[in-house]
Amino acid sequence: MHTVWIRLNAVVFYGLSVLLSLALMTTVSTWGWTKNHKPVIHKISLNNLRSLKSHGGVDRALLSFDLHADLRPAFHWNIKQLFVAVVATYETKTNVLNEVVLWDKIIEASEGEDARVVNEKKVFVKYALIDQGAELRGKEVELKLIWDHMPLTGMLHIGQQETSAGKFTLPDVYQ
Repeated sequence: MHTVWIRLNAVVFYGLSVLLSLALMTTVSTWGWTKNHKPVIHKISLNNLRSLKSHGGVDRALLSFDLHADLRPAFHWNIKQLFVAVVATYETKTNVLNEVVLWDKIIEASEGEDARVVNEKKVFVKYALIDQGAELRGKEVELKLIWDHMPLTGMLHIGQQETSAGKFTLPDVYQ
């Protein structure tokens, strides 16, 4: 005859096995979604360069940009939220690839369809475009959109804009 503890152990671990199976099925059901359903970026471009200065021995640029992106295709039933960021990329002699986050936003799945379309004009950067040295002047900078899927269960997926969108050149002198 089995004791109460052995029966309780069997029930608890059976329940955990069922939960694990459901979590695995959830993860498998959304594989491939991120490759086939990407956000549509209509516009990402520089609006205004407010300043380019030497600040504490490093170059710092403050700017504003326009962004219009439809993020609805990136959402499915297993997405809790989408982390969206505008990244500036440029090359210098010191570093071949520089990537600096200028702006970010978290879009919750519970916010509804309207929140999933980002259409903002003259957005001032949250974080300044700062170079590690004094090599920012005269550089070509590209703005691109990246997003990070945060599911209810399963693996995180990071995507980014594949086509070149917002390119601009910084001035050769401080302003």
